[in-house]
Amino acid sequence: MQVHIEKVDSKDQEQAVIKAVEITDEISGAIELLEGDAKGFAVSKEGKTYILKASSVYYIESVDKKTFVYTKQGCYDTRYRLYELEVMLGGYFMRCSKSMIINLKKVRNVKSQISGRVDATLINDEVVVISRGYVKEVKRRLGIG
Repeated sequence: MQVHIEKVDSKDQEQAVIKAVEITDEISGAIELLEGDAKGFAVSKEGKTYILKASSVYYIESVDKKTFVYTKQGCYDTRYRLYELEVMLGGYFMRCSKSMIINLKKVRNVKSQISGRVDATLINDEVVVISRGYVKEVKRRLGIG
């Protein structure tokens, strides 16, 4: 891949142009880096509203029509539905079951189970289950086959 850098006179003139055949995980990562993790969304905890950056999220889970966001700092709830967050966050976030989205950047390791499912251990040592229907795509996106 070629990289071209052109010096400009002011911040107003700064821009990044990416020309690619397809949007790969690497290109999505570059976009996130260039945007400065600009993707944030509203969550709440104990009556307070916070704006979380996408990079701080480990996984998002839907239970009884409520959506919960898990970070190093704890669990928050959000008004967004899983499908909305999946589209909004994109990049390294992907569905791993009917009720969960994981941040692939937070996966430490994976272990296949006899049932065809996969256990993914996150960097906070929490284990989430990847359903059979999502295993192939998760492995592909993680680069493990």
